[in-house]
Order: sequence, then structure tokens, then C-alpha cells
Amino acid sequence: MDANEPANDPIETSRRGVLAGGLALGALAAVPTLANPAVATAAPGASNMSSGFVTTKDGTQIFYKDWGPKTAQPIVFHHGWPLSADDWDAQMMFFLLQGYRVIAHDRRGHGRSTQTDTGNEMDTYAADVIALTDHLDLKNAVHVGHSTGGGEVIHYVARAKPGRVAKAVLIGAVPPIMLKTPANPGGLPIEVFDGFRAAQLANRAQFFHDVAAGPFYGFNRPGAKVSPATVDNWWRQGMMGGTKAHYDCIKAFSETDFTEDMKKVDVPVLLMHGEDDQIVPIDDSARLGIKLLKHGTLKTYPGFPHGMATTHADVINPDLLAFIKA
Repeated sequence: MDANEPANDPIETSRRGVLAGGLALGALAAVPTLANPAVATAAPGASNMSSGFVTTKDGTQIFYKDWGPKTAQPIVFHHGWPLSADDWDAQMMFFLLQGYRVIAHDRRGHGRSTQTDTGNEMDTYAADVIALTDHLDLKNAVHVGHSTGGGEVIHYVARAKPGRVAKAVLIGAVPPIMLKTPANPGGLPIEVFDGFRAAQLANRAQFFHDVAAGPFYGFNRPGAKVSPATVDNWWRQGMMGGTKAHYDCIKAFSETDFTEDMKKVDVPVLLMHGEDDQIVPIDDSARLGIKLLKHGTLKTYPGFPHGMATTHADVINPDLLAFIKA
């Protein structure tokens, strides 16, 4: 050994050995889970995972994930504002392991899709979904939408080609309409949404953090178990998108009236809503929407927040599965 080279520190050497051994044991411990025959049987063809883009008529590129056996029934997930397909991680993996084909896209202007400065409204959102379902040739699909995504789902399903849609699920969704109007006196006043726009223009990063750390997941409630990582993930997804598209989308989710869409839909629809939803209050959304549907079922959850598909995935996922299988 060179005289100028420091001698090995026995404590440091031992620490490195423990770390390396721990990592190796952790990797080995994961192998039985990944190779579990029950999991492999539950999701035949699950290794057939892909992602890509579909280009719409106006040149917008819509990012999507498409996982699982292409012969299985597809479940399409529609995210809320201002998030991305990543918000459905807990549901994508759950249903993938149940043997379904699972698909989620980033709405235009959100996530990895084109940061559009036009077309950020419900008619174009629905047209983008039509382009995606045509591209993937989806038949007999179940469409699941959260919040703004629920509006997108009902707007699309009311326009879908015959045979494309089997069922729909709206989770904490905005229909029939969020805005207070003469026809909807229980809605939220326009000043609430003007406040959203002002906060986004003033400091989008801070605004997004405050929404996630507060009312979205109910983390502002006394005794709430706050998950900083969940807040960070929400913020990450939001900041991936374009601020112009996010700004426009506030009008899309708050002012679009889905009443006629809900009346037109002729497939089974499950409404799932948290009774402590501070973003989309239940009384002026799900409890009104259920009256408009031909084949609707309403399931409410005492104390659950707007983001319950994340905070309570252990409850929401089995209920979703039961509806899909019914």
C-alpha cells in the first residue's frame, strides 16, 4: 500500500458491508413477490406493457399508458385537474393484477401531452378521448373518471360509438355542474373559481402545493394523517403540465353543464363520492347527478376526501372491482 494512501477505516468498511448486504437481501426478498404464481395467473400477458402518443386532428399529442393483455376488458382512467395519468397508479396496478387491460392518458395540456393553448374545454377533451379509443380500438370498455375526469367521462360516453363503452364510474366528479346558476342555486359562486385563477397566476407552484397539502386529500382536517410524499407527487404531476391549459381547465370543470349528457347515457354508471369532499361538495354533484342517470348507482363514503382513490385505495379499488364484475 502507498504510504500516502489512507488505511481502510474498519467501521466504514463494516457499514458499507451492512448496507450492501441489506440491499442484496431487499432485492432477494422482492423476487418471490414478482415471481408469485398467483400474481402471474391473475394477470396473464401483464408483461405486454406499453406507452405512446396519439395525434389528434389539430396536431396535439396525447400521451397514454396501455398495460396488460390486449384481449382483456379495458378499463380507461381519466384524471382530475391539474394532474396526469400517474394519479391512477394505485388503480392501474390493482386492476392489472386482476387481469384487466388498463389505460390512462394525460389530458391535453397536462402531464406529458402537448402543452396546448387552445382546445382546453370539454368538447375537445371528449374528441381527444374518441381519438384515443379509436386508435386503440377499445370495445366494451369501462371508463373511470375522477373530478374533472368524471366530467370528461360523461361527456365522452354520451358521444361514444356503439359498442365502445360497457360501464362508467364517476369518482368525486364535477357533474352535473359546479357553478352556481339560476338553474343550480346550490353551486359554488364564480368568485371561488376566480380565486383559483388568481392564485394560479400569482404563484402556481405555491397554489398547487396548498391544494394538495390541504383540502384535496383532507390533510387540513384535525387529526389527519398527512403524507408529504403524496403532496409532493400531486405537486410534481401538476407542475408537469402547461399553466395556460390549467388556467383554461378551471372554466371547463366549473362551468360546463353535463345535465343533458347524464340524461343521454344508457349504460350502468356508478357514482362514488366522499362525504367530506371539500373540492367538489357532494350535495351539488353526486346527489344531484344520480337523479339524472337512467342506470345510476350512488355509493358515498363518510369522512372520505376528494382524493379518496389515493388515500383510501384499499376501499375504493374493491368497490370498483365489484361494480365492474357485476
